[in-house]
Amino acid sequence: MTPTPLILITGGSRGVGAATAQLAAAQGYDVAISYVHDQAAAQAVVRAVEHAGRRALACRADSADPAQVAQLFAAIDQTFGRIDVLVNNAGIIAQQSRLEGLDFARMQRMFAVNAIGPMLCAQQAAQRMSTRHGGQGGAIINVSSAAARLGSPGEYVDYAASKGALETFTTGFAKEVAREGIRVNAVRPGHIYTAMHASGGEPGRVDRIKDTIPMGRGGQPEEVARAILWLASAEASFVTGTFLDVTGGK
Repeated sequence: MTPTPLILITGGSRGVGAATAQLAAAQGYDVAISYVHDQAAAQAVVRAVEHAGRRALACRADSADPAQVAQLFAAIDQTFGRIDVLVNNAGIIAQQSRLEGLDFARMQRMFAVNAIGPMLCAQQAAQRMSTRHGGQGGAIINVSSAAARLGSPGEYVDYAASKGALETFTTGFAKEVAREGIRVNAVRPGHIYTAMHASGGEPGRVDRIKDTIPMGRGGQPEEVARAILWLASAEASFVTGTFLDVTGGK
């Protein structure tokens, strides 16, 4: 009997992460998620996964903290004994601002969560997935942003720069582990209806700019989740080091 695959989704308590967790369960994965603040939302995702007949685990872990990342992967080892897919979804934005209005602490935190965090998680995952270490292979999907291409001038240049760093990491790491059974890709969501926009001070941002999107609408978290899970699947078996835009054409 084929063992049930395990997917870890960082930042899995809301938005794209929560949608990915629920779709993964429907596709036959056991699901582990990490979260930082909202335990109630994380437990709601756990219940949804279990309702789909799969095992679930929610761990509080700041992906920018190497000790907490190590504890997260230890919990997965203990509960599931395997990891097949890592989705580096945890990310932050902050209040919209021009560059001259950004303080150093904000810049540091932005890169710690959005760029270094995925590297720390990928490091742990590779130690378990890589055939060099006796693993069975696996897939890593980094959640970038169209901002990495567009730059987010006047709003989030620090966020855009951190996602650009994540994309360079995706390219390099994909080549590094390509012969070790690990595929590394990224999705670039565009303007998606999630609560993240409120963190930037404009909850209605997608509606404000949807007319600039060629398809004329914002995207839904489930649409990003489908792209993530395609990259995770055997259907993408010859795809690595690739960026999949989910942007409505923008």
